[in-house]
Amino acid sequence: MSVVGIDLGFQSCYVAVARAGGIETIANEYSDRCTPGKFLEMCNDLLARVEPPLRSVLEQTKLKKEDIYAVEIVGGATRIPAVKEKISKFFGKELSTTLNADEAVTRGCALQCAILSPAFKVREFSITDVVPYPISLRWNSPAEEGSSDCEVFSKNHAAPFSKVLTFYRKEPFTLEAYYSSPQDLPYPDPAIAQFSVQKVTPQSDGSSSKVKVKVRVNVHGIFSVSSASLVEVHKSEENEEPMETDQNAKEEEKMQVDQEEPHVEEQQQQTPAENKAESEEMETSQAGSKDKKMDQPPQAKKAKVKTSTVDLPIENQLLWQIDREMLNLYIENEGKMIMQDKLEKERNDAKNAVEEYVYEMRDKLSGEYEKFVSEDDRNSFTLKLEDTENWLYEDGEDQPKQVYVDKLAELKNLGQPIKIRFQESEERPKLFEELGKQIQQYMKIISSFKNKEDQYDHLDAADMTKVEKSTNEAMEWMNNKLNLQNKQSLTMDPVVKSKEIEAKIKELTSTCSPIISKPKPKVEPPKEEQKNAEQNGPVDGQGDNPGPQAAEQGTDTAVPSDSDKKLPEMDID
Repeated sequence: MSVVGIDLGFQSCYVAVARAGGIETIANEYSDRCTPGKFLEMCNDLLARVEPPLRSVLEQTKLKKEDIYAVEIVGGATRIPAVKEKISKFFGKELSTTLNADEAVTRGCALQCAILSPAFKVREFSITDVVPYPISLRWNSPAEEGSSDCEVFSKNHAAPFSKVLTFYRKEPFTLEAYYSSPQDLPYPDPAIAQFSVQKVTPQSDGSSSKVKVKVRVNVHGIFSVSSASLVEVHKSEENEEPMETDQNAKEEEKMQVDQEEPHVEEQQQQTPAENKAESEEMETSQAGSKDKKMDQPPQAKKAKVKTSTVDLPIENQLLWQIDREMLNLYIENEGKMIMQDKLEKERNDAKNAVEEYVYEMRDKLSGEYEKFVSEDDRNSFTLKLEDTENWLYEDGEDQPKQVYVDKLAELKNLGQPIKIRFQESEERPKLFEELGKQIQQYMKIISSFKNKEDQYDHLDAADMTKVEKSTNEAMEWMNNKLNLQNKQSLTMDPVVKSKEIEAKIKELTSTCSPIISKPKPKVEPPKEEQKNAEQNGPVDGQGDNPGPQAAEQGTDTAVPSDSDKKLPEMDID
């Protein structure tokens, strides 16, 4: 494989060819033939393409060069000195390059996507999009006995935007939408679609009906005929006074194209109040009084007019730029590319996992894992990690996903035991401390029970014997495991693991907690005292609280009144 390198200098062009055997410089052969001046002359036809777009922008915006305050350039091609010179010479200004040329456009696209997406909420920015190509409508005109057309949206017209067109028809008609400047399109067919307005009928007197058609360019720049409605006029033969029509209604009858309405939601442009106003009866004026009518001469009686709006169905016939088979083929290819990207991402993730593990273990073997691996094992594992790293940048640069998965599993077989020994040394002391606290707590409760303290006097002696036995067994197990673990080297697997200590804590708690947490039974008062309390009820009509008033009444020698004598006597048991 050979690589050609070209260095364009100020005075000459150096060319070098790199082969497997070395680098061969052939500058002398080309240095006299290609200079920067000659190179620019060769690119004159390409550099001439810079100015036409700049002139077009000024023409479309109707601006002059003097109106331009500053010129900011972005993009990779703006790094070319000849391109920068062309732009600066055209505007007569120094160019500004304050924006990041590689990120400016992508950031703007990302912001616009976030604005259009309903899933994101961003700050409000005033962005006015435009219609890139002019759009026109064509229809058959019965008056001119031919076709008529009208440019609905001109080039650089604001979007989204809606317009209402008024037609006078007696039968259904078709509107054909197309781009009016086919020479500017990136594809050959300028047709957009055909829209057929259905169920158009003449008025009751046989005249043409007024049909309002609403056309729309949405936020995505897609043209459509969103709605169509027919205005029906009904006349009655009743004898009414002369009708005074609304001046605004007369002006609306004369308009062929309604005012432009720059609203985003086209369905809300015509409010229900306007529909109601159109359907309301246009009644005659009642300003004159009956006396005045009698003085005036009789006038001609006019019919009462009533209008209503009827929505019309629209049939769309979109014109595809590519046929259905080709579109399905593109969709299928897109699905294949999505799946290929997914597989490639999984492959890269597996490769990165191997590389990440190599760097992590190599650093920790000389750090926090150093005490938990022997010197021989550390040297052999370090050598294995270095070989894997070299393999990643050579033969393992482009391997299937499964190869990286197997390589990672091979490394973990050597590194996982070291990692487990480190984790056990971190967790084991905490769990032994927790187990010791549990044992100490239960021993204290056993001592309180033996001293016959009131708090634990209600517990059963057999149950407390069971608690004491379990506590002693747990203490003996903990002391035995601690002694064995202290004698074990850190480079060897631990004698007891964290899961075993957690299981012992759970076993001790499940045995002792239900016994020592039994509630103390409630003490009920003797039954005889309750019976005496029930018999000593209220006497001589006094309430439940006989106080000093009762004593005073007992010592009072006053003669009872006549009303007291009439009361029946009370038998007291």
